[in-house]
Parts: sequence; C-alpha cells; structure tokens
Amino acid sequence: MILVTGGAGFIGANFVLDWLNQHDEAIVNYDKLTYAGNLENLASLKTDTRHIFVHGDIGDSQKVCKMLAEYRPRAVINFAAESHVDRSIHGPEDFIQTNVVGTFHLLESVRAYWSGLAVSEKTDFRFLHVSTDEVYGSLAKDEPAFSETRRYEPNSPYSASKAASDHLVRAYHHTYGLPVLTTNCSNNYGPYHFPEKLIPLMIVNALAGKTLPVYGDGQQIRDWLYVKDHCSAICCVLEKGRLGEVYNVGGWNEKANLDIVHFICTLLDELRPRTDSKSYREQIKFVTDRPGHDRRYAIDARKIGRELGWKPVETFETGIRKTVQWYLDNQRWVNNVQSGAYRLWLEKNYAERDQ
Repeated sequence: MILVTGGAGFIGANFVLDWLNQHDEAIVNYDKLTYAGNLENLASLKTDTRHIFVHGDIGDSQKVCKMLAEYRPRAVINFAAESHVDRSIHGPEDFIQTNVVGTFHLLESVRAYWSGLAVSEKTDFRFLHVSTDEVYGSLAKDEPAFSETRRYEPNSPYSASKAASDHLVRAYHHTYGLPVLTTNCSNNYGPYHFPEKLIPLMIVNALAGKTLPVYGDGQQIRDWLYVKDHCSAICCVLEKGRLGEVYNVGGWNEKANLDIVHFICTLLDELRPRTDSKSYREQIKFVTDRPGHDRRYAIDARKIGRELGWKPVETFETGIRKTVQWYLDNQRWVNNVQSGAYRLWLEKNYAERDQ
C-alpha cells in the first residue's frame, strides 16, 4: 500500500479518488483535518476497504512512526501543507509549523522507517514531496517560464515555507540517501477546491449574487493545471521519476486573473443565467491588491514530458467547463463547506481591501 499525507484536502482527495479508481493497491490517508481538510470529499469511499483514514498531524512523530510500522507502505506522498497566500500574510506561524517543522518531523519519521526496511523494500521505497511553482518567485512579462534549475526566490510566507520544505527534502536525499522525488506544480483547479481560492470563490460568489473581488488590475498571470492532470503527473513521477530529481508540472495555460473571471462569468451566463438576464460580469469589483503580489508564474513542463512521457489531457477551456459544472452539480458540498469560520475569514480578508 501507499501512504498519503493531506489526503482529505483539495489535491490530496482528488489523488486518493483517482488512485483507487485506477489501482487495487490500498491507501492509508493521514490528515490533520484543518479547515481545508474535508472528509466529505471522500464520502464515496466510505465503504471501500482499500481506503484507511487516520486522523493526525505530520508533526506528531510518535503517531507517524507507529502508523508506518503498522501499515508498512512502499511509498509516502506528502500533500500535507498550509497553502493559501493570503492566510500566510495574516498568520504566517501556521505555515512555518506545518510546512517547515512538520515536513522535518515527517522526513525524520520516514527516514527511520526506511532505514529499517529489508534491502529489496528499501530499494523500491519512494518519498514524493508535492510542492509549488511559487518557490521560484515572480516572472517579468517576457521572461522564460520556470525550469527546474531556476533559482528559488519566494516572496510570501507561504512560498518561503514551501521552499524551506523543498530544501529539507533535497538535503535528506543527499545526506542520508532517502529516495525522494519532488514535484513543483502550477495553480490547480477542479472539483473539491475550497472556496477561498480564485476559481471556486468566483463561482460560489457569482451564484450567491455577491461581488466578485479581483485584486488590483487583475493582470496577474498564472499557469493553470486541472487537478486530475496533476494527479496523473504524480502517479507518473512516482512510477518512473529519477531519484533526487525535481519535476515541474504545468498545464501550458497562462491566463490573467481577470480573464479567468471573465471566462467563468461567460460559462455561468450559459449554464446558469441570472434571473435578471444580466451577465455575471456585473458583479466584478476591483479591490486593493495584496502585499507583495507576484505578477506572473509560468511553468516549463518539458522535462516531465521528455523524461517520463507525461502531458496534460485537459485544455483550460475543457477543464474550466468541467469545474464550473461540478460546482453547479454539487451545491450541497459547497453549502456544507461554508462554515462560520470560513465566512469570517472571507469577510476579514476582503473587507480590508474593499475600495
């Protein structure tokens, strides 16, 4: 079996669901269940004996070591992270504790487990660390996309904490020989995305008749990757990736934030028109930009294509249509995930930026 940390979050849950849809191999899913970890994402697996859920923190070394000894996974895939830039600006300590200290404790636990394996099991074992393109900093408009050799220049507490975790993973390979792999992905979108990130927030707010808050001039550019494509890339790297290597995973879809919002509005105008027949674009409102907002990210995903034969299946147009339709079809999930704490967070974040 394999062990997945953070498997009740957005990307982790999609990975668990896709894995069990395509493999008979069981998964131990270890998640702290913070605000973005939601077992409802995995409701379809409630009776599936291949899915074993364990509630816990990656920083709890005693619990992690006990779990590793009990289930003896052949691989660990680390999704566990605090991942929202705005939250890291308001409260960076959680990001340091989870992304840096937590990753350190997880690596120590895994290293102890791996060291005790039989030779054949030790050779086959993998630790795959899932990271972000934000560790590379920001690009000017005409700069080439991020490659795996790009210098790290993180600009937010979130990206700095993920950069630190990447360095720890690399060090454990070079110092101890731990068989690691690292992926740095671009902006994900798709089903089960917690509605504080751009795409789900725009969909949810539009349907609720609320404003669609766009930071600054809305011209911040990101590369967008459909989450199911990201999951297939992780499987590919786990199976065929070279030990100690980093693989950038992107969708080849550079889009400005405002263009994303316009695209969502156009789809909603088609799929769920407003009762007054006006466009959802009427709800767009520009708000004060966040501090240190990186202007552009772009992923050069040629290495994973060249070495491992992976490429994304979805274009942005096909992926965003599937995403919008999923949110329209799963309003109960949206309603359930919108807890009081979530609403308070959005009010605090955007009230400060309202012009």
